Amino acid sequence: MGTPLARQIGQQDPVSQAFGDRVRVIREQAKLTLEQFSKLSGVSRAMLSKVERGEKSPTIGVAKRIAHALDTSLSALMGDEESSRRTFALVRKDQRQMFRDAKTGFERYLLSPIMAGMAVEVVLHRLPPRISTGKLPPYPSGTGKHVLAVRGRIVVGIQDAETVLEEGDSLYFEADVEHFFENRTGMMSEYYLVISAGSAYQHRGDRTLQAAAPGLLASTRAKA
Repeated sequence: MGTPLARQIGQQDPVSQAFGDRVRVIREQAKLTLEQFSKLSGVSRAMLSKVERGEKSPTIGVAKRIAHALDTSLSALMGDEESSRRTFALVRKDQRQMFRDAKTGFERYLLSPIMAGMAVEVVLHRLPPRISTGKLPPYPSGTGKHVLAVRGRIVVGIQDAETVLEEGDSLYFEADVEHFFENRTGMMSEYYLVISAGSAYQHRGDRTLQAAAPGLLASTRAKA
């Protein structure tokens, strides 16, 4: 079972290091140089090098670009060894994965289990006052996002259009274009995302992490 602690990228050095280790393993498995990785992700070589060494906490936008360039998901990069398919999976509140953008305070909680071949993710986002996720990169074709605003007001930007969601409003959009979420109010905002992926979304990265996870976790625990 996974360690019953919220994972916080950027707040705990061992977790940042584990994230960087996973990024490096998949990049090397894909036989990508840092220069090639930089071109694919649109993230500078210097930043990628610091992320891999656990020295830099990426923003949510940068983390997403890293995951997409590696043909995997952010949740898979933050996962543990419990990635094989199961018929029943319980995620306790204190076992949720949590990505925190140290610069903005944005928080992303993964509510669904991490399992190979999963086509749906359920995520909770918390946006502090007057904070935006920034532009998020396009997902693979066939990926959709269902958004449900549960606290405060959320602005969803999709290409050149913006839609305002009040508490209780919901929205669906095809996520194969750049998009963003923004809180323009003075209060905390929260919204749920149900991300439904196309059949091609579970790719190289997830398979590589399954094979590499035991070694990665042993390394992480030794550093903890």
